[in-house]
Amino acid sequence: MSKIKVGITHGDPNGIGYEVILKTFADPTMMELCTPIIYGSPKVASYHRKSLDLQVNFSPISQASDAHADTLNVLHCTADEVKIELGQASEEAGEAALAALERAINDWRQGEIDVLVTAPINKHSIQSEKFHFPGHTEYIEERTGKDGQKALMILMNEHVRVALATTHLPISEVAAAISEDGLLAKLRILNHSLRRDFNVEKPRIAMLALNPHAGDNGLLGNEEQTILKPAIDKAAEEGINVYGPFPADGFFGTRSYEYYDAILAMYHDQGLAPFKLLAMDDGVNFTAGLDIVRTSPDHGTAYDIAGQGQADENSFRQAIYAAIDIYRARQAWDEAHQAPLEKLYVDKRDRSERG
Repeated sequence: MSKIKVGITHGDPNGIGYEVILKTFADPTMMELCTPIIYGSPKVASYHRKSLDLQVNFSPISQASDAHADTLNVLHCTADEVKIELGQASEEAGEAALAALERAINDWRQGEIDVLVTAPINKHSIQSEKFHFPGHTEYIEERTGKDGQKALMILMNEHVRVALATTHLPISEVAAAISEDGLLAKLRILNHSLRRDFNVEKPRIAMLALNPHAGDNGLLGNEEQTILKPAIDKAAEEGINVYGPFPADGFFGTRSYEYYDAILAMYHDQGLAPFKLLAMDDGVNFTAGLDIVRTSPDHGTAYDIAGQGQADENSFRQAIYAAIDIYRARQAWDEAHQAPLEKLYVDKRDRSERG
């Protein structure tokens, strides 16, 4: 089985991106699983390695095709000199983060890498004429989505998967952004991803309510009756097993998530606050619904501890593992469904077998 080429964007060089990347690949067994290619700067990587006193070697390269199979590769794709100001947001750091992301996606398009793992960016400093998105997910959807493909953000670890109906929106805009058709589209993506990416044959999905107490029969809002429940019913007609809508507090408080393969939350903090309580150290952000396999750690740039050697690399390591597992699962799914045998049936009139 050939090793997967994992493209890794360095994220904001003033944050903990390089620290968690270098700590992850200080373990030589990681090279047995994949061929890692960091999109960033060998000079910046050397700076972080020296300042953190990390014992990890890497090979500078200028293009992905030059990557060495048993080495941590660093592909130079930023300005020659990137000023490092640990713990500080800067326009220069934002430009370096975007340059790495653009190059990695272009290489994925060319088949130079198999999967993409992104280190954290600063969503403000990366903004420019080329990047006018609230986060990685929306940017990657526009750059890689085809034929109307839409991305779905899934936060996950070994025990729970939380998908988001809306992502980076002000809370005042959430209710207006939720529609029956929109929820049905998210449920279709989630159901298919659970089957293809996670090998769950008959997924069970829980939908969280939008309003407190699931609206209390209209006393606290009627979206549950007019939008959420109709979407669940239509999904059921398509063979998607969806249950709810459940009040979010009781759902997590009673650990009901343990009985479902995934949860669809209505907005960012509704899903991510309990998720990070459950999975802060090993959570992974996965972008479902697109041809590209993209994962990331579930934390940000962590400016407050940048350069101090305190960052925990486990979430980033889990993002690498998840990208590899999902890529392999897709290969197996696609191979199994590429040319399925025609179903046989018995004609009651002549009892003969027909294709």
